[in-house]
Amino acid sequence: MKTPAFICSALICLFSLGFLVPSATAQDPTPKLEVPQRTANVGKEANSNEDKARSLLQQMIETMGGQAYLTLQDSYSEGRYGRFHNETMVGGAVFYRYWEWPDRERFEVTKERDIATLVLGDRVYEVTYRGGKELDPQKDDSVRLGIVRRHYALEQVLRVWMNEPGALLLDEGPTLADNKMTERVTIINAKNEAVSILISPYTHLPVAKRFSIRDPRTADKDEEEEIYDNWRLVQGVNTPYSTVVMHNGQIVRQQYLSAVSYNQHPPDTYFTPKLIPHNKK
Repeated sequence: MKTPAFICSALICLFSLGFLVPSATAQDPTPKLEVPQRTANVGKEANSNEDKARSLLQQMIETMGGQAYLTLQDSYSEGRYGRFHNETMVGGAVFYRYWEWPDRERFEVTKERDIATLVLGDRVYEVTYRGGKELDPQKDDSVRLGIVRRHYALEQVLRVWMNEPGALLLDEGPTLADNKMTERVTIINAKNEAVSILISPYTHLPVAKRFSIRDPRTADKDEEEEIYDNWRLVQGVNTPYSTVVMHNGQIVRQQYLSAVSYNQHPPDTYFTPKLIPHNKK
C-alpha cells in the first residue's frame, strides 16, 4: 500500500531527530546515568571491555548535555526534510514537530500546518480537516517501520536499555562512519536487540547509529543507519541540526533543523487527533 508523502515524512522524522524524540514505554522520567554491572563470573577481559564501553558512553552522554539531555521532557522543532528514492530526491517540505516524553508526538507539514501525523505510543493517526484516522501498521509498511525505528531511537537506548537488568555493553573498536574514524560501542538489551553507536574520538559526540531488523514478510535483514552532523548547543543540550537516514545503504531521508527549543510543556490538546490553530511563531 502506497503511503502519502506527508505520512512517510512524519514516521521517518519520529526517529531521525533521534536526540529530540525518545521512543519508549513509560519509565522513570528522570533516568540516571547508570549502566548495569554484569555477573561476577565474567572474565577480566570481558569486564575490561565493558568498562571501556561504559566509559565511552558516559563521556558521550556528558558531552551531549549529561542530565540535561537525559531528563528532557518535551521539545519543539522546525525545519525542512527531503525524501529520496534510489539516491534521488523525490520530495520534501517544511515541518513542525511537538514531542513529549515518553511516547507522544505531533508532526505537522505545509506552511498552513493543516496536515499532521499524531503518535500516541504505538498508535499512529493521520490528521486532516476531515478529522483523525488511525493507521494500520499491518497494512502500511511505512507505519510499521516508523514504529520499529522509534523502538531503536537513541534516547530509548540511552535512557531505558542501559538501565535494564541484563543489558550488555561491548566496545568493538575503531571503525569508519560517514568517512570519519569512530569508536563503535554496541548495546544489547535483555531481548537480544542490539544498537551500535559510533562515537567520534575527537568531539565525543555520536557520528552514527546502526541496527538491524527483520522484514516480517520476507525474513530478510534490513540494515538501518542514522548519521548526525552540524551539532549546536541548545539550552545546555548538544543537538544535531542535520540528520541523514539510511536504509540498506541508501539514503531515504535528509533533515535540517532551523529552530529547536526544549521543555516548553505543550498542552494536552496538541496530542489529540484533530487540527490545532496556531499563532505565527
